[in-house]
Amino acid sequence: MIALASGLRVYLACGVTDMCKGMTGLAMLVQQYLAEDPFGGAVFAFRGRRAGLIKLLWHDGVGLCMLIKRLEQGQFVWPSATTTGRIALTSVQLAALLDGCEWRAPARPRRPELAG
Repeated sequence: MIALASGLRVYLACGVTDMCKGMTGLAMLVQQYLAEDPFGGAVFAFRGRRAGLIKLLWHDGVGLCMLIKRLEQGQFVWPSATTTGRIALTSVQLAALLDGCEWRAPARPRRPELAG
């Protein structure tokens, strides 16, 4: 489990990305297609055609970092393309995504209806 800061900016690159790309290629995608700064401290998530692998890219203030995660079973839930090519997530949603869980509509705790 990786601890994520609560104010962390996270962006999902919608649609399919070529998973042969490394850090430099993904950073160029962030600049050109997502119109974001890959060195600004935000985390960018990419998924390929096979839905069991994702790559995360971020700059930690010293250098570019990349995390690759492959699910042993199942697929990562991913949105199709949007007009901006990206959607924003919270750090909690990213943690759910990395666990292979549904991140779009997490189950809310049920509120008790009666006190007794």
